[in-house]
Amino acid sequence: MKDKTIDYVLRTTWLAVNKMYNEEAAKFETTMATGFALLSIDPEKGTPSTSLGPKMGMEATSLSRTLKTMEEKGLIERKPNPEDGRGVLIHLTDFGREKRAYSRERVLTFNEAVKSNLSEEKLEHFFEVAEVINNLISNKKIYNQKEHILK
Repeated sequence: MKDKTIDYVLRTTWLAVNKMYNEEAAKFETTMATGFALLSIDPEKGTPSTSLGPKMGMEATSLSRTLKTMEEKGLIERKPNPEDGRGVLIHLTDFGREKRAYSRERVLTFNEAVKSNLSEEKLEHFFEVAEVINNLISNKKIYNQKEHILK
C-alpha cells in the first residue's frame, strides 16, 4: 500500500464496503442506498425530505428515486410537515422499522469486525485522518492552495 495514493486507497476501500453492503442488501431484495436511507430517517419523529439528501450525501434525483422505491415497498410513508405546510416528513412504517433494525445490525456487525482487528490507537488515527480530509475538502483548502503547493 506504500506506493498507492490516498484517494486510490479511499476509493477502492469504499467500493469494497459498498459491494459488501449491496451483497447483504440483495439477500433481502434491497440496496445499500435503501438501508442508508432507513438509518437516516428518525424512527420516532420522521425526517423532512429536504434534509435527507444532504444528510446522506445524495443528489435530489437519486434520493427521489430511492424514496419512491421505498414507498412502493411499504418501507416509508410521506406525511405533511405540521411545522411547514409546504414540506413533507418521511416516516418509517412498521415494515420500515423492521428493515431499519436489520440495516443497523449489519452496520454494527461491520464496525465490530473492523474494531476487533485494529488497536484503539489505529482506529483513532483512522478517524483523525478522515476528519482532516473532510475538513480540507469542506474548507476548500486543497485546490485553492494548489498554486502554493506546486511552487
